[in-house]
Amino acid sequence: MPISAFKRMNEEREEKGLSLFANPRNATAGTVRQLEPSITAQRRLDYFAYMLLKDGQSYFDRHWKTLEALEAAGFKVNASRKLARNFDEVWSFIEREETKRETLPYEIDGIVVKVDRTAWQQELGYTGKAPRWAIAYKYAARSGITRIESIRVQVGRTGKLTPVAELAPVSIGGTTVRNATLHNMDEIERLGVKIGDWVEVERGGDVIPKVTRVVDDKDHPRGHKSFHMPEKCPVCGTKVVKTEGEVDYRCVNANCPAKLRETILHFASRGVMNIDGMGDALVGQLTDRGLVKDVADIYQLTKKDLLSLERMGDKSAQNILDEIEKSKGLPLERVIYGLGIRFVGERTAQFLAEHFGTMDELEKASLEELQNVNEVGPRIAESIVEFFHEPSNRKLVDRLRAAGLTMRGQKKERGTKFAGKTFVLTGTLTGYSRDQAKKLIEDAGGRVSGSVSKKTDYVIAGSDAGSKLDAAQELGVRVLNEREMEDLLKS
Repeated sequence: MPISAFKRMNEEREEKGLSLFANPRNATAGTVRQLEPSITAQRRLDYFAYMLLKDGQSYFDRHWKTLEALEAAGFKVNASRKLARNFDEVWSFIEREETKRETLPYEIDGIVVKVDRTAWQQELGYTGKAPRWAIAYKYAARSGITRIESIRVQVGRTGKLTPVAELAPVSIGGTTVRNATLHNMDEIERLGVKIGDWVEVERGGDVIPKVTRVVDDKDHPRGHKSFHMPEKCPVCGTKVVKTEGEVDYRCVNANCPAKLRETILHFASRGVMNIDGMGDALVGQLTDRGLVKDVADIYQLTKKDLLSLERMGDKSAQNILDEIEKSKGLPLERVIYGLGIRFVGERTAQFLAEHFGTMDELEKASLEELQNVNEVGPRIAESIVEFFHEPSNRKLVDRLRAAGLTMRGQKKERGTKFAGKTFVLTGTLTGYSRDQAKKLIEDAGGRVSGSVSKKTDYVIAGSDAGSKLDAAQELGVRVLNEREMEDLLKS
């Protein structure tokens, strides 16, 4: 979102009495989640083209050729680019572009450096989160000095209580900052922050403001009022819990209104219950109007409810209802993941579903029983017991059961031959697809990772194995071929 479009949009929202967006990044994220194309069109998004693919693969053998071809074809391509021959040229470009940063018509926080040859990109591959053939150089965060007027507590999706400094307004990088995170009590004590202090504030990644230090000199006198974390959740009044050995304080009430919006967005997301169309804008309206007070209320929505929302047409409403109905057929592990139990991610939810077979069995599982599940240690087990110990959470599960969600899975005992062992797959296997080999390993109790490290036990190498094989040999990790993997399974 260009800076000019962002400012114009906020001016229009202010005239209509609507809340303002904090920065172009948040505004863009909210815009692309919009259900109505007409709203998206009004917000004047723009884009640069970076890739040209055919059958999922790069069309050209060099990334630079791709950019030139896209530009010749009439696409918008970022003019701030350079084909560098060595690291001196890379660094020269980084320094040059930083001097232009304040004059660009859009916000940036750094420069991306990429390998040019697409064959090398393919060989380098990806981690679970990012390509290995590209890296971001981030510029120093912009900062400013201001005074902490008070400290409030914010409650997130997982129930974590985060202290937030309310600041005397300060302009940082063209954005007026009024709030900054203090992370947790340990950070407050480390910084020695008191209400009334003058502090330096940075916009991390040029988006999220954070307090980095207390300013203590003759021009900036110290504050005197200490901050203490509340004993009860400031929103729902549930007693706050702090687990031994952890820094965070938490509200364990699944129906806490402060957790509601983020909880619903998580529940409806693609990797969980996959309710297409239930994004930021819709969830915001549903919660603001009180139509959804917990995730179980999603399954009580009617077309009349949806049609009462702004910019919601009959077809869009029916599509959402169809998506909600379809989600009921998703497997037990998705429902477990959707509950938002702390430390229980997608993989752990799958192990829990396979081990216990039903939600009922999981609900009544003891700490000892939970720790018998693959990859579930004391911390995860305690979090699960804590979740189901809360009456409001058990009531929520009962309502989801009554709505028709899947509460029974296929109980499956995983083998123990590869228990505690980490594998990495590389190259082309002849007898198995990558997914089949992964399933064999996981069914035997092993774990498949995307990258080689000192913690890797085995690398399974097929033909045309690339950099992962080199890394295994360098680290002294044992390398097996397909036949050796099968022999290990049988032994």
